[in-house]
Order: sequence, then C-alpha cells, then structure tokens
Amino acid sequence: MKKVLIANRGEIAVRVARACSDAGISSAAVYSDPDADALHVRVADEAYALGGASGADTYLNISKLIDAAHRAGADAVHPGYGFLSENADFAQAVLDAGLTWIGPSPQAIRDLGNKVTAREIAVRAGAPLVPGTRGPAQSAEEVREFAEEYGLPVAIKAAYGGGGRGMKIARRMEDVEDAFESAVREAVSAFGRGECFAERFLDRPRHVEAQVLADTHGNVVVVGTRDCSLQRRNQKLVEEAPAPFLSDEQRATIHASAKAICREAGYTGAGTVEYLVSPDELISFLEVNTRLQVEHPVTEETTGVDLVREQFRIADGLPLSLTQEPVPYGHAFEFRLNAEDPARGFLPGPGLVEAFEPPTGPGIRMDSGVRSGSVVPAEYDSLMAKLIVWGEDRPQALRRARAALDELVIRGVPTVVPFHRAVVRADAFTATDRLGVYTTWIESEFAEPLAASPEIAASLAGGKRETFTVDVDGRAVSVGVPAALLNALRAGGSGSAASSGSAVGDGARDSAPADDAVLASPMAGNLVKWVADDGAEITEGDPVAVLEAMKMETTVRAHRSGVFSRSATEPGAAVRRGDALGEIRS
Repeated sequence: MKKVLIANRGEIAVRVARACSDAGISSAAVYSDPDADALHVRVADEAYALGGASGADTYLNISKLIDAAHRAGADAVHPGYGFLSENADFAQAVLDAGLTWIGPSPQAIRDLGNKVTAREIAVRAGAPLVPGTRGPAQSAEEVREFAEEYGLPVAIKAAYGGGGRGMKIARRMEDVEDAFESAVREAVSAFGRGECFAERFLDRPRHVEAQVLADTHGNVVVVGTRDCSLQRRNQKLVEEAPAPFLSDEQRATIHASAKAICREAGYTGAGTVEYLVSPDELISFLEVNTRLQVEHPVTEETTGVDLVREQFRIADGLPLSLTQEPVPYGHAFEFRLNAEDPARGFLPGPGLVEAFEPPTGPGIRMDSGVRSGSVVPAEYDSLMAKLIVWGEDRPQALRRARAALDELVIRGVPTVVPFHRAVVRADAFTATDRLGVYTTWIESEFAEPLAASPEIAASLAGGKRETFTVDVDGRAVSVGVPAALLNALRAGGSGSAASSGSAVGDGARDSAPADDAVLASPMAGNLVKWVADDGAEITEGDPVAVLEAMKMETTVRAHRSGVFSRSATEPGAAVRRGDALGEIRS
C-alpha cells in the first residue's frame, strides 16, 4: 500500500490523512465545491475535485470517487465513516478497479450492514436479541401489525444505515405512519436506500458497544468497550471508554458474542458490535457497524492501539499487531462538537467558524475538521470536531473534561458545547456508583434542567464570559465580563455581530417576527413537506411542516392555536431561519 485515497471529508478525512503520514503512506483527499478550502484538503498530500455540492453528486458518487483514485495514482481506498463506508457496491467497485479496499469484504458489509441479515447472523452466533421484523417492512401497515403483536414502543430503522439516521420511534399507533415515512426519507437522504425494518424498542436502555479488529489470519480481538448512551435524536453526543458500571459477566457476554458474530460473518477489518443494556441488566444485540466509528479515539486513548493503522495492516494482509486483547488503562471521554444549538432544540446551524480555539493540557486530544475561518456547509452533517479527554480514572477524566470544555472557544456558529458543559456537571452522568443516563435521557429527563442551566443561559446571553487581569494595588485581580461586550469594546464599541463573535451561523435573522401570528422557521434548511393543510384549524404544538438540514429532519410545530395559512414556499425550497412559514390567526 503506497497511496490511499480518502473517500470522505471533514475530521475523519483529516484523521486518516494523519494516520497515513504516521505509517509513511501518501494520502489523497477528495472535495466537493463547498469543501474546496476545507482542512482535510490541506492536510492530505494531494486533493482532487469531485465537482458538485450535494452528497449525491460528490461523496456518494462511486464513479467520481473511483476516477479520483485513478487520477491520484492511489492503490487503496479508505471510506472513513458515513457516506459510502458501509456500501457493499462501493467496496466491490474499488476491488473491481484493482484497488485495495480498507474495510471488510463486500459480502460481510451486505450481511452485517443489513440489519435484518445481521440479526440472523446474531441468532446463529447465540447473541441475545429483542423481537424484530423478519425483513424490511413494506409499509407502515406492516409496522403497525408488528406493534400490535409485540407491543409499543417500536423502533423503525434504516436497514442499510447507521449513526441514528433513518431511525424513528413510534410510541403510539397513530404515530406509526409518520415515523415510517420519515425514517424512509432520512434513509434515502443519508444512505441512498430507503428499506427500513422494525423491532421492539427497549425503554431506558444504555448503549454499549464492542470495538472489534479481525484480520485475514483468523485473529479476532475485542479491543475494548464503549458507552454511547448520551444521545439526542439517536445521534451520539458523548462517548466513553471503557464502558463503566458493567458487571464482569456482562462484559464477558459482550466480548464473547461480539467475537462470535464476527467469526460467523467471516468479518475482517475494524468494526463495532453494538448492544442495548436494559435497566434490569438484559443485553440485546443491536447492530454491527462495518466501519470505523466516530468514537474510536476513546478506545485508542485507553488502549494505545491506533485503529486506523490496524486497518492498514489488515488491508495489506498482515496479522494484527496485537497478540492479545488489551487491558484498558485509565478512562476517556469524547465530546462531539456539532454545529447545533442546544438552546433551540439542537437545531443545526451551518456557517462560518469565526474562531476555533482548542483547549490545552494533559490528556487532551482534538480531532478536528475545522479551524478558525472554516465554513460548516449546510449540505452535510453537523460534526465539526471531537474533543477527547483522558484521565487516570473516570473522576479525573471528568475533572479534566470540565476544564477543557470551559477553555474551548468556538464562535460564529452555534455549537453543542453548552450542553457538554452542563452534562459533565449533571449528577446522573457523574455519579461514582452508577450511570444514570440512557439513550433517551436527554429528551426525557435532561431537557428542562438543560434549558435552565447557567451554561445555556450564558449561550443565550451572547456566549461565555471572558476573564482578563487588572492591577489593583499591585495585586493581579481577574475580572469576568460577557465575551460579546469585551469583543465589542475591542472593536471600538461598535457592538456589531461581526465584531462580537455572536453572528448567526447561517446569516439569517434571529429576531422574533413583529407579528405574533407569523410562524417563523426555527432553522435554515429545506422544506420537506407540509403537515398542516392550508386553512386548517390547529392547536398549539400541532405539527405544521417538516424541515431538513444537515441530513436531519425537524418537525416545526404551531406556536399558537388558530387557523393556519401557509406561505407560498413549496416542498424542496430553501428557507432561512426566521423566514415566515405561514400565519396562525385566531
């Protein structure tokens, strides 16, 4: 392996390029039109334009990626995660082009990437499972029949997806149809295929996963476990390793069944076997991600294993560098730094990153796809970077995490940092005897405390306070003032958004409409569909429209009761934050 084409973008493309450099391998990046000045383009040894802006025209376009590999003279392709990383047709196209595919075989991707056949493999391997449909559901009616037999709630999941996209939960029978249609739309948008299946949804479970490495010599190793229970909209926000507060028996079951599943599937490469762990300690197989995970750094930091370089070794036909399963040392957290606003229900906010200042200190690692001056495009997901914090044990890692998050500065786009600052101070997450969070904890228990937290209040007030030093009688005294005010003073008192660092990421209006009847768009994105009919009598909280941004759908609800009049916006059209979607008048 001499040169690797990185068929991805953002921080994972940067991560793979740096692993190539460490291994003495040349790297070639690809980029869409919005990513022409992105960090991964500059970090790689070479970069090649794909032409186009949307994912379908660029990072999901197999022929363009293969052509770029030939133009670069690459002899291998690394897919990263997301996009085509779990697409068997892409893996086969890479092999057919005479290139090395850095990942599992196309057949393993088909068998394990399809959640239906993955369940069948898990059954043969003896892994624990909850009930699910035998194959992709053909209609919402089929999902309703499954729910009538096995009970609510049910999870509707993209059969060829991952990362929470294309997954919806129906807790009432009347929600099944909308949930099914939304899951299919998200699956098509994110993965190019809309097949979805249903399974019984466990309430209040933890999300625990096993990191697996398997080579072509028959070696299968579980490198460690991770807990990824802190999620919103089924998207992970915080991950940690090793998974805390598991019994020896639970950990042994996860390790043994993960290896058995991979052996049964003939798996090679890096992969993750995911489980749900219920409050009564029941373990249920969830899915297999046939790729590198976003959260792989926490395993690297607690084991010393470079998972990307192990992927290179496996693809080159070499045995694993590990002779036995590593014993984790210390504890690590990963905080996903998404361009989303927790004060507005985690709405995505693309735009210009005016300032990106990472923290420093022992145990700190930053995997980033942006820097000051970068643009977060609206066409792709909201992940900008990942802050990874290691400590000798979980309490020390938490203390370091609090300090690092407080020190971190990102201006210009909304971020989830206020959420992170609040959660590392939440008793349910920081307790020393148990993990009190679960996959829906943010929505079910933390939404109100988060909204009332000083961290969210600070973000709504224009950001964190900034401290500077003054001399009082020969003694240094620290004085804290709102960062926006201090930046305005530095800029000569103009107080403009540009000078204060409080600019809205999409450049749209933030102020409330002058007319209370106007229903304003809470975000920038595209109108997917109208839910409420023009002229309909609606009640406050009723769904009115569905918007999509950064590959995620958001339902817009009525802010008051009355008669709804639609705007002239047609489905598929772009809207800005603050644009009028219609009016609701008494």
